[in-house]
Amino acid sequence: MPDATVWIDDPHPIFRRGLRACLRSDGFRVMGDSVRLEPTPSLDAVDVLLFAAERQTLRHAVRLASSTDTALVALVSDPLSELVSDAVESGVAAVLPRAELLPATLATTLRAVLHGGTALPAKMLRRLLDRAATSRRGASDGLTGRELEVLRLLAQGDDTRAIATELSYSERTVKNVVHDVLVKMNCRNRAHAVALATRQGVI
Repeated sequence: MPDATVWIDDPHPIFRRGLRACLRSDGFRVMGDSVRLEPTPSLDAVDVLLFAAERQTLRHAVRLASSTDTALVALVSDPLSELVSDAVESGVAAVLPRAELLPATLATTLRAVLHGGTALPAKMLRRLLDRAATSRRGASDGLTGRELEVLRLLAQGDDTRAIATELSYSERTVKNVVHDVLVKMNCRNRAHAVALATRQGVI
């Protein structure tokens, strides 16, 4: 998605500059940058808010994005931190560990998010699954066969387009099914729903 727009928020100027250079070289348009969301960005024309996840910044980012279609992608120092679980449950579409971040990973993750995908650090998966299990047991009860089928494909990492092709649905139908799954499971995003369903053994 060569015209996708990104806002960068990070406290370190050199890291912001590096992110900007990587994103531009991969065809993204960087709309601006900030430190702990100051100055407060206007996200109306921003596809992705890429931000360094700190507790206060996470809450602020979620509030800012709540009235827009902007996807949230969090950069974390510790992929095993409780902050990662909080980020996923708050609606963050992807989490990228800073120490493992490569230019190709950054671009691939942002493109996946823009196509409805998610990305989580592998190290965090077990903790996220345990947390989801204790907080919402039985949340996947009542899903239809079609909803479970879409959830299984999400768990494999398929995006909206790939699921539509696999199941011979329109992309709009897949988006509607995913929306219904999230509502039924009381989950904020696809990653949270997949983690919960996996833990409960339904996919």
